[in-house]
Amino acid sequence: MRSVEAFRDLQCEATEWRRYLHENPELDYQVHNTASFVAEKLASFGINHIETGIAETGIVALIQGEDGEGPTIGLRADMDALPIVEASNKPWSSKVPGKMHACGHDGHTAMLLGAAKHLASTRNFKGSVALIFQPAEEVELPSGGLRMVQEGIMDRFDISQVFGMHNQPGMEIGKFAICDGPIMGSQDDFDIVVKGRGGHAAHPYRTIDPVVIAAQIILGLQTLVSRKTDPKEALVISVTKLRAAQAYNVIPDNVEMAGTVRTLASGLRDFAEREISACAQGVARGFGADIEFKYRRSVPITFNHTEGTNLAIKAARNLVGSASVDDKMGPSMGAEDFAYMLEARPGAFIFLGNGPTAACHNPAFDFNDEALPYGIGYWVDLVETVLAV
Repeated sequence: MRSVEAFRDLQCEATEWRRYLHENPELDYQVHNTASFVAEKLASFGINHIETGIAETGIVALIQGEDGEGPTIGLRADMDALPIVEASNKPWSSKVPGKMHACGHDGHTAMLLGAAKHLASTRNFKGSVALIFQPAEEVELPSGGLRMVQEGIMDRFDISQVFGMHNQPGMEIGKFAICDGPIMGSQDDFDIVVKGRGGHAAHPYRTIDPVVIAAQIILGLQTLVSRKTDPKEALVISVTKLRAAQAYNVIPDNVEMAGTVRTLASGLRDFAEREISACAQGVARGFGADIEFKYRRSVPITFNHTEGTNLAIKAARNLVGSASVDDKMGPSMGAEDFAYMLEARPGAFIFLGNGPTAACHNPAFDFNDEALPYGIGYWVDLVETVLAV
């Protein structure tokens, strides 16, 4: 067993990287400064094979082990921030109005850079490591993970397995959590336009009121989960947007609705698309109205493969001990575009404790720098586990 203390010497430097990235957040594919910073650091570590401009601003860098013969595994970190006004009040808060690292991608990037520095200096493994720095994780379609896969990184770099990691607010520093099979849900989005007949709010009997119809549809959609799906199967249907008239005394012609669908069972995506449309159409026609319906499949289920999961568990236990690794965590209904990489290659996604911080996507969130050596150590142990000399 290797102690995390072996990676404490990188914590100070990785903290500086992380806080610089936190102060200078960039969105979606426009992570030009971040990508330049990453590429410069990788080159300073003596890494010669660095390919930039993948999916616009993504990077893949290769480190070859002391024994060049062997497979290549991929380690992925996301780089983009979110369009949120920061409220953490930290000295290193965002300097860019309306943008902040509210999901810890600054920490993810710093941890993979720290692992890169260590691995480039020791090369105590066979085969090669592909360091994947991805833009646009927070973008739905097409996200950075999907585009990097579509642009052929798995074949071009001969990646045989791929691994990802995400911080977890509320979980103790030094703890890891993972499960075999579905670990995060799929994400689909839908739009419904209820088409009625507007008029004066004082005379609703002369209208076909799309606001009332929309309210009935919202209630009806809740029964798709409570009355039409097996309670042992996870499905979430949430209406999150509603747009009607802008005046107190107007019943509009149309109401626009939108929402999201999350599930851990791929077959329920078909069910949701079919039944949301049928429910909305049925309710609307019962009132003499009609609908327009669009359903967009976004991120697939993040599915951990058994071999990759076991390797991730072994590496985490080697770093922090069995008691600090929950290998049967409950899946999250949040979505993660690393799912596309796990569709392309086997591997696993693991969570790393971030301590008692605000939740991800909260304006008060900040990545906990005390987690950095644990993330760096996990990546190094994973490489040396999978690619043992």
